[in-house]
Amino acid sequence: MPETSRRGLLFGASAISAGALLTACTSNEPKNAQPASNSQPAADDKPGKPVTIGFAGPQADHGWLNAINVNAKSRAEKYSEVTLEITEGSNDTAAQIGQVKTLINKKVDVLVILPADGKALTQVGLEAMRAGIPVVNLDRIFASPQAYRCWVGGDNYGMGLNAGHYIGEQLKDKPNAKVVELAGIDNLELTKQRSQGFADALKNYPNIKLVARQAAEFTVESGQAKMAQLLQAQKQIDALWNHDDDQGVGALRAIQQAGRDEFIMVGGAGAKSAMDAIKADNSVIKATVLYPPTMAASAIDLARALGQSKGVSGLSEMEIPTSLTLYSAVVTKDNIDQYLPTGFN
Repeated sequence: MPETSRRGLLFGASAISAGALLTACTSNEPKNAQPASNSQPAADDKPGKPVTIGFAGPQADHGWLNAINVNAKSRAEKYSEVTLEITEGSNDTAAQIGQVKTLINKKVDVLVILPADGKALTQVGLEAMRAGIPVVNLDRIFASPQAYRCWVGGDNYGMGLNAGHYIGEQLKDKPNAKVVELAGIDNLELTKQRSQGFADALKNYPNIKLVARQAAEFTVESGQAKMAQLLQAQKQIDALWNHDDDQGVGALRAIQQAGRDEFIMVGGAGAKSAMDAIKADNSVIKATVLYPPTMAASAIDLARALGQSKGVSGLSEMEIPTSLTLYSAVVTKDNIDQYLPTGFN
């Protein structure tokens, strides 16, 4: 699962048109050149300088990770001048380091790396940068900023914060409201950040109390087992926040088996199954908080910009930013049609 720091620029996920990230403005234009207008067509409308992008990610053993690969491939295919050298994903850090070294030896123009372990892959990121190959670090952040030119990823704290605010607004007029939390893997920093954001949001609603919390493992089976335990221990609740939509499939099974429907459920990440349920509006799940896998498409856009010495559309700077944090939008039945195309299996 994704693991990030919360540093960087804040961009709404819905506001990022990955195809509109690039401008025709280059770093080697004469000093008296006129700055590009915000109305100028994006550079991706026409082919530019050929760029070979190396992409190394972890094994796609989770719906979100598979969506990362799909987004990267589909975005690269939209650019006739982009060649994508993609490795076979691996959760073995030694294997992934070897894959990145192979891409370095192939002398790709830019690297996009979603490390299985950010700390463990830091050294090979540094190796690429020292070899003159700029690195776009995707989501799980390296231990040193010298190991990447640009970081792009999600906002785990923001996920919890926005989930908490949504639940808070739904329950703000209910006295002594009870909330439970189905978290992810507890030893991951991302889980701690999501829980902290959720707790901070609930502080704004003194009538709401977090009465129970269980950590699952981002799997359907663990979601079902841990949710069953929560339901057995809590005979009456008003809301549930589940950190991950994959484990949420299991949580919904447990809820249905228990015959419980007195509460609302908020999911996390933006799986299609959760969005379909929100649209159908016939179960307890009423919202999901995004952790957009479209960040992989944005990483390809940024890598292409680096390879072509271009900047970002809508910004005055001649270079791409050093970090880009995506916004964790709350998807409900009111805006589901807008976000449904981004849902992943």
